[in-house]
Amino acid sequence: MTTGLGRKKETWIQETTEDITLGLKFFSAWIPAGNLVYQLEDESAHLDEMPLMMSEEGFENDESDYHTLPRARVTQRKRGLEWFVCGGWKFLCTSCCDWLVNICQRKRELKARTVWLGYPEKCEEKHPRNSIKNQKYNVFTFIPGVLYEQFKFFLNLYFLVVSCSQFVPALKIGYLYTYWAPLGFVLAVTIMREAIDEFRRFQRDKEVNSQLYSKLTVRGKVQVKSSDIQVGDLIIVEKVDAFLIYFRHVYASSCFIRTDQLDGETDWKLKVAVSCTQRLPALGDLFSISAYVYAQKPQLDIHSFEGTFTREDCDPPIHESLSIENTLWASTIVASGTVIGVVIYTGKETRSVMNTSNPKNKVGLLDLELNQLTKALFVALVALSVVMVTLQGFVGPWYRNLFRFLLLFSYIIPISLRVNLDMGKAAYGWMIMKDESIPGTVVRTSTIPEELGRLVYLLTDKTGTLTQNEMVFKRLHLGTVSYGADTMDEIQNHLRNPYSQMQSQASGNNTSSTLPRKAQSSAPKVRKSVSSRVHEAVKAIALCHNVTPVYEPRAGMTGEAEYTEADQDFSDGNRTYQAASPDEVALVQWTESVGLTLVSRDLTSMQLRTPSGQILTYSILQMFPFTSESKRMGVIVRDESTTEIMFYMKGADVAMSSIVQYNDWLEEECGNMAREGLRTLVVAKRALTEEQYQDFESRYSQAKLSIHDRALKVAAVVESLEREMELLCLTGVEDQLQADVRPTLEMLRNAGIKIWMLTGDKLETATCIAKSSHLVSRTQDIHIFRPVTNRGEAHLELNAFRRKHDCALVISGDSLEVCLKYYEHELVELACQCPAVVCCRCSPTQKAHIVKLLQQHAGRRTCAIGDGGNDVSMIQAADCGIGIEGKEGRQASLAADFSITQFKHIGRLLMVHGRSSYKRSAALGQFVMHRGLIISTMQAVFSSVFYFASVPLYQGFLMVGYATLYTMFPVFSLVLDQDVKPEMAMLYPELYKDLTKGRSLSFKTFLVWVLISIYQGGILMYGALLLFESEFVHVVAISFTALILTELLMVALTVRTWHWLMAVAEVLSLGCYVASLAFLNEYFDVAFITTVTFVWKVSAITVVSCLPLYVLKYLKRKLSPPSYSKLTS
Repeated sequence: MTTGLGRKKETWIQETTEDITLGLKFFSAWIPAGNLVYQLEDESAHLDEMPLMMSEEGFENDESDYHTLPRARVTQRKRGLEWFVCGGWKFLCTSCCDWLVNICQRKRELKARTVWLGYPEKCEEKHPRNSIKNQKYNVFTFIPGVLYEQFKFFLNLYFLVVSCSQFVPALKIGYLYTYWAPLGFVLAVTIMREAIDEFRRFQRDKEVNSQLYSKLTVRGKVQVKSSDIQVGDLIIVEKVDAFLIYFRHVYASSCFIRTDQLDGETDWKLKVAVSCTQRLPALGDLFSISAYVYAQKPQLDIHSFEGTFTREDCDPPIHESLSIENTLWASTIVASGTVIGVVIYTGKETRSVMNTSNPKNKVGLLDLELNQLTKALFVALVALSVVMVTLQGFVGPWYRNLFRFLLLFSYIIPISLRVNLDMGKAAYGWMIMKDESIPGTVVRTSTIPEELGRLVYLLTDKTGTLTQNEMVFKRLHLGTVSYGADTMDEIQNHLRNPYSQMQSQASGNNTSSTLPRKAQSSAPKVRKSVSSRVHEAVKAIALCHNVTPVYEPRAGMTGEAEYTEADQDFSDGNRTYQAASPDEVALVQWTESVGLTLVSRDLTSMQLRTPSGQILTYSILQMFPFTSESKRMGVIVRDESTTEIMFYMKGADVAMSSIVQYNDWLEEECGNMAREGLRTLVVAKRALTEEQYQDFESRYSQAKLSIHDRALKVAAVVESLEREMELLCLTGVEDQLQADVRPTLEMLRNAGIKIWMLTGDKLETATCIAKSSHLVSRTQDIHIFRPVTNRGEAHLELNAFRRKHDCALVISGDSLEVCLKYYEHELVELACQCPAVVCCRCSPTQKAHIVKLLQQHAGRRTCAIGDGGNDVSMIQAADCGIGIEGKEGRQASLAADFSITQFKHIGRLLMVHGRSSYKRSAALGQFVMHRGLIISTMQAVFSSVFYFASVPLYQGFLMVGYATLYTMFPVFSLVLDQDVKPEMAMLYPELYKDLTKGRSLSFKTFLVWVLISIYQGGILMYGALLLFESEFVHVVAISFTALILTELLMVALTVRTWHWLMAVAEVLSLGCYVASLAFLNEYFDVAFITTVTFVWKVSAITVVSCLPLYVLKYLKRKLSPPSYSKLTS
């Protein structure tokens, strides 16, 4: 009957669609094309020109003006011409390039498919392999890819050109190794690091792709690797690694699956087997039938599926429609038992892979800023070289002299900058992983530790990240009396009385059955009243749900044929509850704890066990499942012992307050519980007579058969029952937060970080957790963005939101999609002003899209944190991705840049390690630049004194030694420096706020270092020229020694907190230099450097170059101390 109706309806829809299409074609042909486009253009232009802050009346009144805007078209034309001249040609060029790339790549078009059961070879098309690939490169693209990533930085490209120029004899200055050795070292380190990271990714992929699954064949079961699974295979599964149509459950006709890796929801989803295949007597019969599945083309949406199952070897053929209920997505887990399914989609075509974005190579903001500074230095280098050639008078081959000057001053841009920074990043990563305060933390991307110190937006998942996803029953409120965790034993006592009386009534005769009544009547009236109310409330909670108790088969029972009901272990310890919501499970577990236990349930009945061990059986007459629109669920049951029919309902207070009888306590108590962070449900009942139920059933069945407005008619019939219901109780369930979530969020807020919660969960749940975690403070207003479906509604709702001030925003994924389509900039601008934002019902791709929007519009650094497979796209899209190893697996932590074990560790990761990494790298980068600038200044002074000759001041080993052996260790020891202790940084998160402004590394601080370099370089060179005796070699000896001493003293000046390794580095470097003087005969006069004259001249120059800076630093600290100095004093 159902199948026939389904087919009729399908045919009707197809015919209607064809009619509509034909009608549209005729319409288009009849109306002049220009008019149609003009109309659409005007409507769009009108809405674009409308001010966003318009009243609702204005919006409604203004709709008549939609088609009276001839100017709009002119404006658009003008804008189009302007667009083309100002940059449209760039867009066209880019479009052409993209088109060529697409032609080359030939992306396969996704199509609907027909899949034959158990016969992959019958598939007409070739489908992708069922393998995961997270690698960035392959064997052929590795070297070119890594080199491209390196040489896209201006610094490295510049040094490649400089190094290559040394092969030209006319341009050669010094030895080849002075240029190629540092460049080769940088590239070798980078290639090795990338190779190790790539190999680790390869190993992880190989491990996942090698997981074994049982495949059903004509010959029986065979083990196959995950990567060898094909479309059409029949797979016996517990964890799903491809998209399956669910054909058969080994023990029952339905099962539950967990989808937390896909959509972040830990609610178990009910899946139903295809009835035709479930009815087959044995597994082998799946190969004896001729059947196929027609499935829609692969798509992103994880909440829908359309397909048909057809069995051809029957007369007539059997057709069954397939929906989302018959499917098992990849990356989901069968919660109980074993199922058999046919593979429909594999590899890249599965929902989980299609919802995952490709990983990008992340570059830190500090690296980009240093790249800008190196460009500024290059401009200075060219300008200095041009000045030198100009002062030379452009004599001879001046262009060759210009190039030689460019090479002479090339140390202005130091190649050791990248080496030092990369080694510094590795050191920071090692420090993070060795920190005992955050055990288990792993740094997976070693190139961006400084990003942890620059974050402004933190986008966090809810389930498993902020919460443990463990529901605990906390409160039962009956209006006059409330029961908490410490008074649950009273409820047990209340329950024991009625059920012990019921048992004695059932087992005894008439005389004995009157005794309990007398005993009961002698009890105080209040006691009786409370007992009966508690009994009714607990019974309603135990019956009104969609929970199924599951008993696993005894160990050793694996085959289907041998399995019988006797093989199940029905003990309490072996029972687990499955449900579509963890709240439901918490309620049923609580009723079990107080004595009323759900022992079995199927589609038509359920059984409860009383405290005295008696079994009560109830027939399920109707089920009304929970929906986000109705915000409530209900059940009609018949008590088999008394035959009375009862309608139970529970739901959110907003939905139930109008359904229940008048009371004066519900609203107030709901508010009180919500402030405690509890998720509230209102429970009510209504007794029905047999006549009332029969009348309802006939109307309900009729409504369900209607073709037009079925949902509305069904809802109207159900609502006829939802009147004057008796309010039984109010329940409060707590979703336990992760350890120290509240203080961590408070710390992050004080650090100036704005927190957005992106979750796939329901709006009510998300709002509740936002309050209980103090993401939204108790005094703060919450603006819940109403559902919008079109541009007009979005316009009005944005206006309403704009009028609110300092309130948190809660918005659903569907509404967000509509708003972003028409008012992207306005929405992001308004949301960025909010103290907190909660996005619920977000798909994985939406989460990633929100991250990208923040990066584009706000231009600030973003961090994403999550623990499930549905968070991977968001983590990879953010500037800094953090994964938590939790109950939802390791997928997020493996894809993240940083992996932590608990949410609270993020506080120390950002406040201590992020802050210190950024400040250290900023100091290190500027000091390395200072080291190059000072020697280039000395070269410029030297050349200008000696008639602008393009002759190097220091040659060979002196230049290599200066950048490495003599100064490398002290300069690199700056990675150990710290301005405040870790405890202080955690205690005063406000210190973090300054970092987001980027003041540690800016053009201002850079200019200060440039001035210091020019001053010191000038003093060192002029001093040496002034004090040298007779030979030029003395100038080299005096200036170079003073230069080394100045650098060592400048490191000491820069350090804020001394570490013993810093002192060792200073002494070691000085010792190396003094020792090497004996071997540098070709550069120094050994007899001269052992004299007192040499010592005092070097000391005098060094003091003049450094002492003023020490004095200035002392005065600055006294007159304008930095914020951290107030804490350390």
